[in-house]
Amino acid sequence: MEQQHVDVLVIGAGISGISAARHVLRDNPEASVVVLERRARVGGTWDLFRYPGIRSDSDMSTFGFGFRPWRDARILADGAQIRQYVEDAAADDGVLERVRFGRRAISADFSHATGRWTVEVEDENTGGNESYSAGYVVGATGYYDYDQPYRPEFPGEADYRGTLVHPQHWPQDLDHTGKRVIVIGSGATAITLLPAMAESAAHVTMLQRSPTYVLALPEVDPLTFVLQKLRAPASLTYKISRARNIALQRGSYAFCRKYPRLARKVLLGLVRARAGKAVDMRHFSPRYKPWDQRLCVVPGGDLFKTLKSGKASIATDHIDTFTADGIRLKSGEELKADIVVTATGLSVRLLGGMALTVDGAPVDVTNRVLYKAVLLEGVPNMSLVIGYTNASWTLKADLAAAYTARLLAHMRRHGHDIATPVATDDDRSVFSVMGEALTSGYIARADKVMPRQGTRDPWRLWNNYYRDRALLRDAPIDDSSLRFDAAGPAPGAETAPDTRASSRAA
Repeated sequence: MEQQHVDVLVIGAGISGISAARHVLRDNPEASVVVLERRARVGGTWDLFRYPGIRSDSDMSTFGFGFRPWRDARILADGAQIRQYVEDAAADDGVLERVRFGRRAISADFSHATGRWTVEVEDENTGGNESYSAGYVVGATGYYDYDQPYRPEFPGEADYRGTLVHPQHWPQDLDHTGKRVIVIGSGATAITLLPAMAESAAHVTMLQRSPTYVLALPEVDPLTFVLQKLRAPASLTYKISRARNIALQRGSYAFCRKYPRLARKVLLGLVRARAGKAVDMRHFSPRYKPWDQRLCVVPGGDLFKTLKSGKASIATDHIDTFTADGIRLKSGEELKADIVVTATGLSVRLLGGMALTVDGAPVDVTNRVLYKAVLLEGVPNMSLVIGYTNASWTLKADLAAAYTARLLAHMRRHGHDIATPVATDDDRSVFSVMGEALTSGYIARADKVMPRQGTRDPWRLWNNYYRDRALLRDAPIDDSSLRFDAAGPAPGAETAPDTRASSRAA
């Protein structure tokens, strides 16, 4: 099998992958870049998920790329708009022509002797295999398992005679017109599905075990709308809105974490004002503190409008069992349903399930820390793009992409073949990079998959845009924790993967 060589191999053509390829090409125009994408189109998450009403849960001024203005004044955008935006960005910046579709990366091995990665790839269109060598690899697959969502098995499912569907694998021919629908869940997906399906369904019930904090945002950004009316340049309008919204995100998050009781009163007060007396506040009063889990946002208060119309309702209870016609709750109440949607969350899988080795030795990602939240300890010439959990994903993706491009340019200027972050056992904690701050279900499940949280800089992940911007965009590349080498024999045992015992608590 003939091996193809590229300077930079990007795995994934979603938001993270397109941003990474664009930044690398901008700072390293002579570099050969190939993007591998398993799907048939760019967009990643926004090509996969196609359930009714799918939209962003972050404002588009920060969820859009930093290098490409989002020109619509609407604060949240639907999935099709976002996917098209990503494709347009890829086409305009010369990335789209470098994407090879239908490719699934199976394994990647780094050789110190050659200073290169060997990546084995399956062409899912033909069933054939391909092999790539690359000087640098960017893992831009996010952390969702695109094949298998999180789907608990409920008692009595086999007895249910209706339609059971998960949002991640939504049947495009599913017609819910005039049907009774139950949506199991309380996160962003469930809160999106309820008003979208209620438009034509007979009735929609959102069944939740516990409530989520919900924040209503205007459908249209007033500042962006005014600036557009004044015919301000799109780039300036976007820059102003983006800077304001980053500050608002950071400020509101910090406020919620520092003053949780006051933040809870504010958030519940806003819900009460929107929902009115027709909605029982127990359905919107979580037991946890604000930002222990991610806030759910609704444009124009569509959720509350739908509930007040009577076309939808919320039940807060536990499932006792499925029945032939619906679901019986622990309270004894039975909910009838023609369709049950299990919006129960996502499974977590890093690098799309690709096996990772260095000089043939397997890498246990869960025992590694991230250098500046981008490079994986002990793994040479690889970036992992992991977005924010407490702000827009793209903010971090853009910073990681820009840093990767800077690092590659630095290595080229100084003649380095290999860049490896080197940590000590004292640099890693028992928490995963996602498990210390938030308590959402998929965050908890990520503990078995994701790298460890660091105990100090540059290994500690802060989820703070301003801090990361200084660290990734402005700070010098040279750092005592980042070692540069020429290709040749492996430098030593400290970089050999997984020869040490795990530092995590048993």
